[in-house]
Amino acid sequence: MIERIIIIDNVDPVSFYGVNNSNMSLIRTLFPKLRMAARGSVIKVIGDDVETAEFEAKIKQLEEYCIKYNKLTEDVILDIVRGNGPRELKRDDVIIYGVNGKPISGRTPNQQLLVETFNKNDLTFALGPAGTGKTYIAIALAVRALKNKEVRKIILSRPAVEAGEKLGFLPGDMKDKIDPYLQPLYDALEDMIPAVKLKEYMENNVIQIAPLAFMRGRTLNDAIIVLDEAQNTTTHQIKMFLTRLGMNAKMIITGDVTQIDLPRSTSSGLVMALRVLKGVPGIGRIEFGKKDIVRHPLVQRIVEAYERHDKEARDKETEHKRVSRGDIG
Repeated sequence: MIERIIIIDNVDPVSFYGVNNSNMSLIRTLFPKLRMAARGSVIKVIGDDVETAEFEAKIKQLEEYCIKYNKLTEDVILDIVRGNGPRELKRDDVIIYGVNGKPISGRTPNQQLLVETFNKNDLTFALGPAGTGKTYIAIALAVRALKNKEVRKIILSRPAVEAGEKLGFLPGDMKDKIDPYLQPLYDALEDMIPAVKLKEYMENNVIQIAPLAFMRGRTLNDAIIVLDEAQNTTTHQIKMFLTRLGMNAKMIITGDVTQIDLPRSTSSGLVMALRVLKGVPGIGRIEFGKKDIVRHPLVQRIVEAYERHDKEARDKETEHKRVSRGDIG
C-alpha cells in the first residue's frame, strides 16, 4: 500500500469537486479499492501502486478538462475514468469557456476581427461606442493567454477620471474610492473565472487591476495588458502607458473617442496616439460601430438618438457662425 499526493492547484476546487462534493463522491465509487481524501487543492489517495497511478492519471485528465471548460459533469467524469475520453465541445470561434462552461466568443464580425488582430499584433486599438463588447473580448483574450500559460499575469487598467463626483467625497480608503472606476473590469473577470480562483489570482498578483497612475515606472513583461476607457487619458499618460510594454507582452487599448470626459482644455491621449502611431508596424486597429452593440436592443437606439442630437447641435453651431460672419447669400 502506498500513499500518493496529487495537487490540482490550476483548477477551481468548487468546479472540480462539484456542489456538496458530488463529483468527488462519484470518483470514489469508480475507484472502490482506493481510500482518498480531498481538501482544497490536495487529494491524498492510498492503495495499490498500479491503481493509485491510474487514479492520478485520471485526476490529471479531469483537471485539464475542468481548466478548459470551467466545469466538470458526471458524464465527463464517467467518460474519462472509463477510458472513453472526454466529449470535447466543438466550437471553433470560442475564445474561452467562462463560469459554468459558458462559451465566450466573438459575436459580431468586428469582435471576431479583434481576436484575429490581437493574434497578429503586440498592440491593438479597439475603438467604438458603449456596448460593442470591445472590453469584454479584450479581457477574454487576456484570460485565454493566462490559462494557456502564454503569459504569467494580466494587468487591467483605467484612468480614474472624475465624471461628476470627486474622489475625496467617496467613502473609504484609496482602494474603496478607486474601485468603482474599475468595477466593469471586475464584472468581466467574474464571468470568466470562478470566484475562488479569481480571488487567488488577485491575492497573488497574477491578475492586477489598477488605475493608470499606478503604472508609472513599471516594465510589464510576460503579461497581457488592457487599458480601458483610454479616451480619458492625457497625451502624457497614454505615452507613459504605451512605453511600459515589456518582453513577451501584448497590449489592448479600448476607448470611445465620442465619450471624452476630460476638461475641454485637455487633449485626449487616445486621439493623439491614434494619429501619431498610424502606420506603425505591429499595431492593429479595429473600429466598432452601432451594429456591433450586443447589449439590450434599446442601447443601440439610445446611441443613435444621441448621435442625431449631436449632429443637429453641430449643424446649428455651424449655421450660427455663418450668420455671425455674414456668410449668408
